[in-house]
Amino acid sequence: MNKNMIFTDTKPHYELLDGLRGVAALIVVCYHIFEGFSFAEITNGAGDGMIRILNHGYLAVDFFFLLSGFVLSYAYDGRSEMKMGDFFKRRLIRLHPMLIMGAFIGMLCFFIGGSQQWNGTQVPFYLTLLCFVLSVLMLPAIPGSPNEVRGNGEMFPLNGPAWSLFFEYIGNILYILFIRRLSTKILGVFVLLLGVLHTVFSLGNFSGYGSIGVGWTLDGVNFCGGLIRMLFPLTLGMFLSRRFKPLKIKSSFWTCSLLLLIIFSVPYIPGFNFVSFNGLYESICVLIFFPLILIMGASAQNLNRKTNKINHFLGDLSYPLYMIHYPIMYLFYQWLIANECYTLSETFFVAIPVVVLSVLLAFLFLKFYDKPLRKYLTEKFNRDCR
Repeated sequence: MNKNMIFTDTKPHYELLDGLRGVAALIVVCYHIFEGFSFAEITNGAGDGMIRILNHGYLAVDFFFLLSGFVLSYAYDGRSEMKMGDFFKRRLIRLHPMLIMGAFIGMLCFFIGGSQQWNGTQVPFYLTLLCFVLSVLMLPAIPGSPNEVRGNGEMFPLNGPAWSLFFEYIGNILYILFIRRLSTKILGVFVLLLGVLHTVFSLGNFSGYGSIGVGWTLDGVNFCGGLIRMLFPLTLGMFLSRRFKPLKIKSSFWTCSLLLLIIFSVPYIPGFNFVSFNGLYESICVLIFFPLILIMGASAQNLNRKTNKINHFLGDLSYPLYMIHYPIMYLFYQWLIANECYTLSETFFVAIPVVVLSVLLAFLFLKFYDKPLRKYLTEKFNRDCR
């Protein structure tokens, strides 16, 4: 793939990376199924709440940040003439339609679930509507505030995973303001410093969770940790994009997907009070394993037609799936708590349809909402947007 070509919006994609983004999104959905068992256990006081399958599925978000940085740099680094407003217009058209739909589905599911917090407290309609409006505006809820409608501290209580889009937007702002102007050498130093911060934060268990699973709530540790969690893989992806040269290796969609599945399935690694070996594993994933998979995927050439179709489908599906699946999970979690179910073996007849429904809805919203709306907005506001 010629990276020296003049940018156009027909610039070739790294097809295999599109497919891997879809695989990671599917893994996130499955991870949230098992997270539900953990949440129900804790809520009902029925167990330790340990996630025992796909333990590290949450790291798919960190993989997303790495891919995002790689693609941003590839698409925009050579566009010195691009105005800041044009960049934000492009990113809003690309990201915001599904964010709005995710918040809307989240509001509907909240109503279906009884409009109540996890502790059973009823939430007035106007507060739910306020939460929806603030979610659309990407204004996070402060823990304990009236619009924090679920009562467990989420930034975006109607659609929890929107926290990562909040940090993605911050990363985009930082990119267009100054990161894209950094020389590759200075960018490398910046990435190195962020890598040290990431490792110290993870290994030192500053989150208190024994993991890097931060960013979802707006307390001090989660906000700072979320910035580190986003900025390190995002800038690392940008650095890799600038320095990328295809490797002469035979990499396939199935090989890379299997590697991701293995990484996400590694059991939780216990540590000590102030030393998290699990955090060390997470940093190794972001620093070494994920970049290697990214390079393998970006180096893939001459993929057959069938594989390209799979990659294209999964790549298109990934963002809608990520943005609409969690409101359905909230209803699933309520069902688990009410029925005191904590394993896949006793819930597969509900869990599997939840996954299938999430994928089906994501496809329908992609085909009949996201793509047509983005096409319309692109033609109306910016013919060059993707």
